Amino acid sequence: MTDAVRNLRQMILAGEHYRQVMANAIGLGTTESQALSYLAVHGESGQTTLARDLDLTSSASTALVDRLERQGVAARVRHPKDRRRTIVRLTERGLVMIGESHRWLQATLEQLDPDTLEVVSRALATIAGDLRTRTSAEHADDWHDVTRALPA
Repeated sequence: MTDAVRNLRQMILAGEHYRQVMANAIGLGTTESQALSYLAVHGESGQTTLARDLDLTSSASTALVDRLERQGVAARVRHPKDRRRTIVRLTERGLVMIGESHRWLQATLEQLDPDTLEVVSRALATIAGDLRTRTSAEHADDWHDVTRALPA
């Protein structure tokens, strides 16, 4: 189990480094890159949902989407049923950037034996889902328990 935890930490660090390198390569900040990844995974999103899921304030989310629009990678569009709301979606340029990122990730996964790829994919989904749950607002008190246990 110790090796598995260490390897998971290494994967998280490698993912963070990957995000930094990709963000720098395409001229975006880390938060903008995170938003692009979010939109690539979840599709278009309401700005409120995007803010909640990226743990941003409303004003920070507005500034983020402003920057994404200036870079030409995302755009606000009117909600089809509620004219008061907007949806954030990737532009053609954003889709090209996500496509390039996808090719990098695919090249990494192609190093795996095809017979194990499905098992690895399910394991990654399980890990990602559990980490999302453990870091959600409903579990915020769990972190307070950890910090209380730290020596002063």
